[in-house]
Amino acid sequence: MSDPQLPRLTVVVPVKNEAGNIAGLVAEIEAACAGLSPFEVIYVDDGSTDATPAALETARAGRPWLRVLRHARSAGQSAAVRSGVRAARAPVVATLDGDGQNDPAFIPVLYAALEEGGPGAGLAQGQRTGRKDGRLKGLQSRIANGVRGRILRDGTRDTGCGLKLFRRDVYLRLPYFDALHRFMPALTVREGYRVVHRDVVDRPRHTGVSNYGLFDRLWVGILDLAGVWWLIRRKRASPAVSEIE
Repeated sequence: MSDPQLPRLTVVVPVKNEAGNIAGLVAEIEAACAGLSPFEVIYVDDGSTDATPAALETARAGRPWLRVLRHARSAGQSAAVRSGVRAARAPVVATLDGDGQNDPAFIPVLYAALEEGGPGAGLAQGQRTGRKDGRLKGLQSRIANGVRGRILRDGTRDTGCGLKLFRRDVYLRLPYFDALHRFMPALTVREGYRVVHRDVVDRPRHTGVSNYGLFDRLWVGILDLAGVWWLIRRKRASPAVSEIE
C-alpha cells in the first residue's frame, strides 16, 4: 500500500530571476492541483540574482506543501528540473516553466492522460497551441522541432513545451545531459514506454524576459540531437535476470 502521508503528485518549477511571476503562478498551481491532493510543489531557484528568493519565501507562508531548492549558481533548466525530480516524494512528477506561459490548469489533464495510458505510458507531453513567442523564437522552435522529428521520429510536435507529466522512476532511468528536457519523448520511448500527448494553450509571459537563451535551441541543439540519435541506435534490450538459489 502507498503511504497516505506521501504526495501523489509533485510539481517541479525551475526558475531564474522570475520574482514578478512567483506569487501568481503559485496560486494558480494551488488551484489547479486541488483535486489531486495530496500534492507538493518544488520550486528550484537556479541561482537567481533578483528578488526571486524573497518572493518564494513569501509564497511559502501558509503553504506547507511548497518546497524551495536553490542552486548556488545557475546550472541551466535541465539541471534545475533534475534537482527537483530527485527531491520529489511523489511517484508522478509534473513540470512547467516558471514564467507563467504554461497554464497550470492543464496539469490535471496530463495526469488523467497518463493514468488512461496505463503502466506502459511513461510521459504525458503537452503540445502548445496559440504560441505567444516572438517571431525569432517561434521560427527557431519550428525548425528545431521539424529537424528533431525527422531524425528521432518521436511522434511529438513540440518537445520544448515545459508542461510535462511523467513517472519519476522512468525519468531517473534516462541518461542525463544538458537539454535533456527537450528530448524526453524520444528517450522515454527508448526505455520502452509510450508517450501520450495533449494540446495545451500557450500564454504570454506576465513580467520579465526569458532567462534561458534562444541560441542553444537550434545550433547547440544539433549536437544534442546527434548524441540522442546515437543513444537510441546503441540501445539494446535489457536481459531478464534471475538469481540462482
